[in-house]
Amino acid sequence: MDDHALQFLKDLLAAPSPSGYEQPVQRVVRDYVAPFAQQVQTDWHGNVIAAVNPAGTPRIMLAGHCDQIGLLVKYIDEQGFVWAEAIGGWDVQMLIGQNMTVWGAGGPVRGVIARKAIHLLSNDERKKVPEVKDLWIDLGVKDQAEAQSLVAVGDPVTFDLGFRALRNNLAVAPGMDNKVGAWVVMSALELVAQARPRAAVFAVSTVQEEIGLRGAQTSAFSIDAQIGIAVDVTHATDCPTLDNRQYGDISLGEGPVLYRGPNVNPAVRQLMLDLAADRQISVQTGGLARAASNDANVMQTSRGGLATGIVAIPNRYMHSPVEMISLDDLDRAAALIAAFCLAVDEHSDFTP
Repeated sequence: MDDHALQFLKDLLAAPSPSGYEQPVQRVVRDYVAPFAQQVQTDWHGNVIAAVNPAGTPRIMLAGHCDQIGLLVKYIDEQGFVWAEAIGGWDVQMLIGQNMTVWGAGGPVRGVIARKAIHLLSNDERKKVPEVKDLWIDLGVKDQAEAQSLVAVGDPVTFDLGFRALRNNLAVAPGMDNKVGAWVVMSALELVAQARPRAAVFAVSTVQEEIGLRGAQTSAFSIDAQIGIAVDVTHATDCPTLDNRQYGDISLGEGPVLYRGPNVNPAVRQLMLDLAADRQISVQTGGLARAASNDANVMQTSRGGLATGIVAIPNRYMHSPVEMISLDDLDRAAALIAAFCLAVDEHSDFTP
């Protein structure tokens, strides 16, 4: 990954994007694609759609959702403590003791989530897993008035954001799910723009995936593509306590995962496998026996149905403040998807 591409990833990870509040990260996407995309638009839902060769045939949609799980301010009490509601699926234990940011109208406001000290917990409280409604955000303010001068009901809340590099070209950040997907589809589009695609290629940074695959549904309808590739994270199983018999054998740094199953068009997957072998791009295989819990789900059934593929980035510790990925896997995914887009033309047949 070159410095320009790495900075794009860091900028994505530094921008807040809880579902419904994706505007900051979408500005990063638009700024990045503007120099090479022939069309860039943001629809009224908030999806950013960038196109190369938009008049080509057939039409390919690449989808990577940019939204992350978060919280939403519900109430500010008389002492100035902030009470919040979950946006997306949380393991609440991940929240306790975390540094948080409330994204107020006047800028980010730092705070922490905690609960009363272990010395003060009853035996029953120590055994109980708390719910979001049991936790509060402490902004360090004096009272309700000071808190209300900084934040308001409806403001989004995230973990403190940022990128940390680790050994072996691994990286950690909150929101890898799924800003890496937005990175991959836009980076693939940049590679396509450097060549001469015959297909029309639309890369979409979709919104509101974490609350129901909503942005992919609206953008797939408006683009009216025939082929779709969804890029999301998947669970890496190369860490303790995970059963490969149940979750498969997926490792960081061994390449993106090409899924098989009813949500995947077999001809799309086979072409990607052939291209990976020809270009010596490492890939892994995953099996999915149901409709995916990602954008591929609604893309496959949009209008007359897209020939859909799933390219997944292995991710340890999903929906946590320390989501871990391999930068090498991102590069391989972008290169493979670009090769796929350049291999498709008006004679391509993806009939199963």
